[in-house]
Amino acid sequence: MGADAHSDGASEPQRSTRRFPQLTRDTARPEGGGRAAHGGYPAPARQWPLLTVMGGVAVGLLIVAFDAFRVGTILIGLSLLAGAVLRWALPSVGMLAVRSRFTDMATYGLLGFAIVMLALMAQPKPWVHIPFLDDLVHFTVR
Repeated sequence: MGADAHSDGASEPQRSTRRFPQLTRDTARPEGGGRAAHGGYPAPARQWPLLTVMGGVAVGLLIVAFDAFRVGTILIGLSLLAGAVLRWALPSVGMLAVRSRFTDMATYGLLGFAIVMLALMAQPKPWVHIPFLDDLVHFTVR
């Protein structure tokens, strides 16, 4: 009885074609979207990668609120870069996984890098000076 009960395929829907169905009934969990800690831990501990990134961004925003724009913005960008590293290094990152691993890493990494670079080049007295960007800004503003 055990082998014949599942052999007819009644318990799982069978598709006759490789095409995607016209009507989507559910959404697949992103790759790596499983819990970051065992299910016995409380909910915040299971989502520690997301909470780490969000905590860094929150501290960065708090620093910006206390009028240290450049340092706070750099911390925000570094938190996003840390999110990209966590997404790459860990097999399961919980709700930090939104899309595929590559897309998440590219999004977190590019946004983090852009925020850090913009913070380093912000006026007055930029910490980093890139000449061709000055030319680009003067060309577009004129």
